[in-house]
Amino acid sequence: MPSADPLKPPEEWQLTTQRLGRRVLVYDETDSTSNRAAELAHNRAYDGIAILAKTQTAGRGQHGRRWQCPPCSGVLLSVLLFPPPPLRRPAILTAWAAVSVCETILQAGNVQAKIKWPNDVLLHGRKVCGILIEQRSGAQDAPGGVIAGIGLNVSQQAADFTAPGLENGTSLQLTTGRKFDWTDIAQRLLAQLDVEYDRLCHGDLTTLEACWKWRLGLLGRTVEADCADEVHRGRLLEIGWDGLHLERPNGAHETLLPEAVRQLREANRV
Repeated sequence: MPSADPLKPPEEWQLTTQRLGRRVLVYDETDSTSNRAAELAHNRAYDGIAILAKTQTAGRGQHGRRWQCPPCSGVLLSVLLFPPPPLRRPAILTAWAAVSVCETILQAGNVQAKIKWPNDVLLHGRKVCGILIEQRSGAQDAPGGVIAGIGLNVSQQAADFTAPGLENGTSLQLTTGRKFDWTDIAQRLLAQLDVEYDRLCHGDLTTLEACWKWRLGLLGRTVEADCADEVHRGRLLEIGWDGLHLERPNGAHETLLPEAVRQLREANRV
C-alpha cells in the first residue's frame, strides 16, 4: 500500500545531478509512482523530485492500460518537473524521455534502441519501455507540474510477457542475454534524464531533435500519420518540433504538428 506521507518512503537516494534526481523516493511497493508524484505536483518546491518503485499495483500507461512487472525487474519511475513554457510541449517532453531511455540502454547494454511513435522504445522491434507524460494544473488553473512516467523492462523473462498476452514485449536481459542490476539501471537513467533536461533548459533543443529524428528512423520513407481528422499518407521529408513535413502521393506538401499525430508508422507496416 502507498505510504500515508509521500515524502516518507522506506528509502531515499540523493544523487549528484543538476536539475532532477537530487532526491529519489524509493518505495518497495506503491499503486503508481505517478500517483505519488501527482500528490506533489502543486508545489514548485518539489521540482525535479523522482519517485521510484520496486513494484506497482496499479501502474498505468497510454490510454489507461495497466503496467505491471515482477518486483525489481523493471525501472518504474516518475519524475516531477516544472519546465519553462517552451519546454512544456508533449512532443518535446516525450522525445526527451524516450531519447534518454535509448541512450541509457546503449550505455548499459551496448545495443541500439528505436523510438516507436509516440511514446514507446523498442529493441529489435519489441517494446522495452513505455512513457506517459501528464500535465497537472496548479492553483487557480495555473500550470502545475509535469509528470514523466517511465516503465523500462530490465530483467523480465519470456513468461512474464507471454502469460499476460504481451508477446511483443521484451527486456534488457532477454535482448542481450546479460544480467543487469536494477539500481544501476535506475541511476543511469536518472543521470541521463538530467543531462538531457539540463541541455534543454540551456536552450539546446536541436540536439534532442536530431537524436529523436534519428531514432524514429522514418525520414525519406512513405508513412501513415493517424490524426483526428484522417490518416495522412505521404513521404516523410522532414520532422521536427515545427511539424512533420509530408509529400502526398499527388505531389502536394503538408505539415502536421507532432501533437496532432496519434500514430506514425511506415506505410504497409503494422
